[in-house]
Amino acid sequence: MASSNKKQKIDGQYIISKYMNYVLEHDTYPKSVYRFCKDNKIKEEEFYSFFGSLDSLEKNIWNTFFTISVDAMHQNKEYDSFSTREKMLTLFYTIFEILTLNRSYVLFALKRYDMPFKNLDQLKGLRLHIKNFTKELIEIDNDEKMFRITKNPTSVFSEGAWLQFLFLLNFWMNDESANFEKTDVAIEKSVQTIFDLFDNTPLNNVLDFGKFLWKEKVRWN
Repeated sequence: MASSNKKQKIDGQYIISKYMNYVLEHDTYPKSVYRFCKDNKIKEEEFYSFFGSLDSLEKNIWNTFFTISVDAMHQNKEYDSFSTREKMLTLFYTIFEILTLNRSYVLFALKRYDMPFKNLDQLKGLRLHIKNFTKELIEIDNDEKMFRITKNPTSVFSEGAWLQFLFLLNFWMNDESANFEKTDVAIEKSVQTIFDLFDNTPLNNVLDFGKFLWKEKVRWN
């Protein structure tokens, strides 16, 4: 008689799920890959086939949040017809929906160290994802502009989108409104602001936008 018990498939998603549960259940981080794997009945070679270290696993959690968000966005049949502004808005809304579903872990991870910038180290991969996503949108809008002088530098505005995300992340962490409604409003205003600046800031006049980014950075700090 065949056994009804199916062997659990060990993949990156499974390991990430076990890691997040471990952190929350123990209220601390595993001291080593060995300890984490032993407590979760995972072979070390299985762990290392997906992650090089616990640090890389922690970074991949944020990459996974982004990937899940993008996949969810593309399930909307109308997404491809959205304007660039609507696509950016959709990305931010979706990411924060995913973060809310994992709020306990996210808050724990972002308060791990007393120094805020040390906590942001785990977001390096996510930063690249958001900047690249923004660059693609900017390039689309630039292609629609006839004159080079009216085109906008992708690096400047993609960095602006990232700083906006950090501002929103900090806002969301401290949001006590029902269903995080205030965060939704902040997301809408934030995206509208950055695209208004994008639409009205030519390549040879990014000074005002630079001041804007600095103010957002100060607010995050």
